[in-house]
Amino acid sequence: MSTVRFGMNVSTSAAAGADPVRDAVRAEELGFDFVSCSDHPCGDSPSFETWTMLTWIAASTSRIGIATRVLGVPYRAPAMVAKMAESLDRLSGGRLILGLGAGYSDEEFRAFGLGVPTAREKVDGLAEAITVIRGLWTEPDFSFDGSIHHTVHADLEPKPARRIPIWLGTFGPRALKVTGRLADGWIPSHGYVPMSEVIAMRARVLDAARDAGRDPDGMTWAYNLTVRVDPDAAADPDLVTGSIDAVVEQLAAFIDLGFGTLNLMPQGEDIAEQTEVLAAEVIPALRH
Repeated sequence: MSTVRFGMNVSTSAAAGADPVRDAVRAEELGFDFVSCSDHPCGDSPSFETWTMLTWIAASTSRIGIATRVLGVPYRAPAMVAKMAESLDRLSGGRLILGLGAGYSDEEFRAFGLGVPTAREKVDGLAEAITVIRGLWTEPDFSFDGSIHHTVHADLEPKPARRIPIWLGTFGPRALKVTGRLADGWIPSHGYVPMSEVIAMRARVLDAARDAGRDPDGMTWAYNLTVRVDPDAAADPDLVTGSIDAVVEQLAAFIDLGFGTLNLMPQGEDIAEQTEVLAAEVIPALRH
């Protein structure tokens, strides 16, 4: 298990007392491999915009990876995301993980005056977005005429200095096939995909990768997991909890399923303390 990577969720909260940059700096000090944050620009709770916040975090750290978990594709034109991602990856020294999703909340789209795609359009748009982004990253004078996204003789310079990884947070059968066919990694969330279902879903991604002539071993298999180290906590199917030993045992089970990257999302009012315990007690036990 020494090759397992660990991420730490950073809240996008902009409420009084919240400091995502401080939290990311501390995660780097504690040895986490990357930090991640979600993408929900609409809401009545104060929050930061994901890309802006991650850019500020990247400027305040030096080693830790920065991941979008995950950008809703319908919010931003894929060609602009390609440019944004190249710039942030270059400025951060090659630390970006570009997480993408088909778009979760129709209410958010309506609230911001965006068109509400159908379920099929969301998946088609996700696949086309990856094609556009990868095309602009690798080809000159790139044109693409999809059903949803388009480019016409588009040039993006400079090209990325490395292959920026694209991870997808997908769940439905068609979206899982897109993941296996096009993505560098899969990052589902335990709250949406419990362990009882994730094996079959992972198999869909694996099959799609093989059908596309890809080596699934080259993909990243990540899992978003809400965690609380608390021996007195009540059992919760959506939460990894219990004593330190119990949490280690539960997380090891996800690793044994093939998930070599665990993105941890501490729960509770004592997030800082939980993060310290995870870094000092839980992660070392899993690594060794």
